[in-house]
Amino acid sequence: MKKSAKLLSILLAGTMALSVTACAGSAEETTQAASETSQAEETQAADDAASEAEGDDAQAASGETYTIGICQLVQHEALDAATQGFKDAVTEALGDAVTFDEQNAQGDSNTCSTIINSFVSNDVDLIMANATAALQAAQAGTNEIPILGTSVTEYGVALGIDDFNGTVGGNISGTSDLAPLDEQAAMLQELFPDAENVGLLYCSAEANSQYQVDTVKAALEELGYTCEYYAFSDSNDLSTIATNAASQCDVIYIPTDNTAASNTEIINNICQPAGVPIIAGEEGICAGCGVASLTISYYDLGVATGEMAVKILTGEADVSEMPIEYAPQFTKKYNKTICDALGITVPEDYEEIVTE
Repeated sequence: MKKSAKLLSILLAGTMALSVTACAGSAEETTQAASETSQAEETQAADDAASEAEGDDAQAASGETYTIGICQLVQHEALDAATQGFKDAVTEALGDAVTFDEQNAQGDSNTCSTIINSFVSNDVDLIMANATAALQAAQAGTNEIPILGTSVTEYGVALGIDDFNGTVGGNISGTSDLAPLDEQAAMLQELFPDAENVGLLYCSAEANSQYQVDTVKAALEELGYTCEYYAFSDSNDLSTIATNAASQCDVIYIPTDNTAASNTEIINNICQPAGVPIIAGEEGICAGCGVASLTISYYDLGVATGEMAVKILTGEADVSEMPIEYAPQFTKKYNKTICDALGITVPEDYEEIVTE
């Protein structure tokens, strides 16, 4: 029995030793495996960081920076907002990689041509043409540099394209500020159902203004109004023409006309004392001399144009294949100051124009 017990003790001790040795071996293997995994992860992380750094270096070495030339026809609220929206959208996407060469033609179409020619000479990467005259100058100035228009009402009319299908092609695309003209005519009827004579006040030098008043005239005549054109050639004869319109009409309609937008104080000083209300094609004109407008956000229109520019510059889109984009929504707005002065009450669905 003692021998059996002793033998059993020896066997148990050997088993325990083997067990301890196995456990130690397992722990060492686990530690080694963990160490190898950690080293692999560190190596992969280092490789990823190096790859990312190489990508950044490659991008920096490629010199992917852009210069955009901005030609704005004239300074007024609507065009200023469109330019700001454009710059904000491009800067948000491209940051310091983009530089703007922003120039204003001060209402002179010949100056637009000079500005565009300077952009072409400087080989800018893209041209943003704000307003019809700027777009026309850009079209004449280059057929290679991508051009995006904004604050342009009808591209077919502006660029002389028959049967325009929504895509200009070539190196031109952009955004349109065209609001539903039949709804503007309906707004005039909603506010002034008893009026008889409507004067259409616009600048004859602006092709898109002519297009708008022609379209509104047809819509108003279907509603039973008598319409008369009052066209001025520039700001020099605006006062005379506006005085004639105010003396002969019950209501005046002004389209999205850049010359009118730059001279709303002159128009208001004539029409408000005469008691003649104005329906305007856009908010900026309405804020200066109108009573109501079916309008868009020109800032948002500029943002949409900027987003198009980013796609072109980064190679995501081809300007020749990009259709013209339009404002997503339209809002009825009114000028409380002038409405109060003329004793006009607007329906509840009109929003008050807030000016700073």
